[in-house]
Amino acid sequence: MAEMTYRDALNAAMCQEMDRDDSVFLMGEEVAEYDGAYKVSRGMLARYGDRRVVDSPISELGFAGLCVGAATTGLRPICEFMTFNFSFLALDQVINNAAKMFYMSNGRISVPIVFRGPTGAALQLAAQHSQACETYYVHAPGVKVVTPGTPADAKGLLAAAIRDDDPVAVMEGELLYNVRGEVPDGEYVIPLGVADLKRSGGDVSIITHGKMVHVALQAATMLARDGIEADVLDLRSIRPLDVDAILETVARTNRVVYLEEGWPFAGVGAQIVALIQEEAFDDLDAPVMRVTQADVPMPYAKTLEQLAKPGARNVVDACRRVLYQPAGSS
Repeated sequence: MAEMTYRDALNAAMCQEMDRDDSVFLMGEEVAEYDGAYKVSRGMLARYGDRRVVDSPISELGFAGLCVGAATTGLRPICEFMTFNFSFLALDQVINNAAKMFYMSNGRISVPIVFRGPTGAALQLAAQHSQACETYYVHAPGVKVVTPGTPADAKGLLAAAIRDDDPVAVMEGELLYNVRGEVPDGEYVIPLGVADLKRSGGDVSIITHGKMVHVALQAATMLARDGIEADVLDLRSIRPLDVDAILETVARTNRVVYLEEGWPFAGVGAQIVALIQEEAFDDLDAPVMRVTQADVPMPYAKTLEQLAKPGARNVVDACRRVLYQPAGSS
């Protein structure tokens, strides 16, 4: 295995798939001449040329529509949004066209397209650039959504998304691009819909996705100092969802905390709680708790932003509550 950054793992996945399939191409703002806003496509223009690495105008609706059209005619576009916050301008193409084409054509038209880019808060980018956008996409049948939290997962999940015959949104954590980790050499693909148990423990389950896996692991380390061992289950894929993995961790620990970066109202965690209540109620020894961003637009002020974001201490306190221990105790 090689150690590489999250951004380089994404680059490796795209190059792996563009080498094996001439129908794959990348389009987005600044992906070619500038090597990508976050340098994820560094070197790809020189390697593949300007017919396969294409700079787009500043029009998310326009280039997303072009990519959707290309996908219906035999190509496999990777449509990069500079940030998923900007993808709201293209949701008509994503939700009304890409997501529904296969169904409305009675299976005659596939749309093998990847929408990818960063989501969630970074550092003081304020309300319009700090949104965790997963919920907007998972709500629509016809779109698959994956949220890699590590460099290895970034490579494997993006490769699988490019090979998939349905639309897939690959939502990358904006603060993860410089994170380093071991990544398998050569061709590497992780099937969509398979969760990963990042840490094993028998006392409480912390279920999460995306960059919050790092917060969950930090919280698990803090809990372990007091003799509390936590499962940390990284869903990796929100739709399709690894229901079996969720039910297995619930049965093992009987107590669950769901951690996500998004808002609480109608969030991903609400779906997970409903699933657990319906399928594993008898395994629960305490109500499922959720840890989320504060239910406000993200503040710009650094101190307020830190208060609004879900942190490891919030997770630790939630775990103590489901274990019937006072929050903040040591």
